[in-house]
Amino acid sequence: MKIGVIRGKIIMKTKIFILLIFNLLICDFQFSQSNITYDPGSLIDISSGADVCADAIIINGTYSGGGTICQGPLPVLLSSFSFSVNKNNAALSWITEAELNNSGFDVERRVTLSGVEGWQKIAFVHGNGTSSTPKSYVYEDKKLQTGSYKYRLKQLDYNGIFEYFELESDVVIVPPNIFSLGQNYPNPSNPKSKIGYELPVQMKISIKVYDVTGREVAALVDKMQDAGYYTVEFDGSNLASGVYFYRMNAGNFSDIKKIILIK
Repeated sequence: MKIGVIRGKIIMKTKIFILLIFNLLICDFQFSQSNITYDPGSLIDISSGADVCADAIIINGTYSGGGTICQGPLPVLLSSFSFSVNKNNAALSWITEAELNNSGFDVERRVTLSGVEGWQKIAFVHGNGTSSTPKSYVYEDKKLQTGSYKYRLKQLDYNGIFEYFELESDVVIVPPNIFSLGQNYPNPSNPKSKIGYELPVQMKISIKVYDVTGREVAALVDKMQDAGYYTVEFDGSNLASGVYFYRMNAGNFSDIKKIILIK
């Protein structure tokens, strides 16, 4: 799937099926000089999610499908849309060659797992209004669970007109390759903090908190869990201020770290 084929301001984010004969005229690469003409007898089927945009569109045949046809200058010319993965964090980056009346971008995500459907808006990134120079954008989606994800941008202008740009490939978060126990954050804890940990395989795991005498004061996790990235909350509301330790046990793996509790 192409995120954009930008010539004469035509954007195709999914395939546009054109049956019978059509004549496509493309003039210039500027905001104001692109035209599309479909010859008489043409049957144009634009599938859902696809868009055809130009300054002037003349349809002499029949138009059908769930896609849209828009006329006028395109608000954004997107030259690239890519990603990188660091453990369970996905960084999205995209570059615009030019922008016209660009309010910004909704960042949308969909989990590509069986039984999970629909796009979810996870962030909004402000645009640069009107610009004739390239602009770069970055958004980081953090602390993802293992799995496969799709991402797309919903670019919106100040008039409410929007276009979609979808990543060509899925973002895949793979399980970690080692056991790991993170330092609680924030530390000192007042009185709550988060503890991250990683499992490379399915395992029975326990994370327990102890005072300086070695007495167990809290059990944060004690169950079987799949391989993946996890976060658990420590709540010291019912404990006295002081120094505590938390230990993670998973098979032959064991690690211990210190918590400072201040209230």
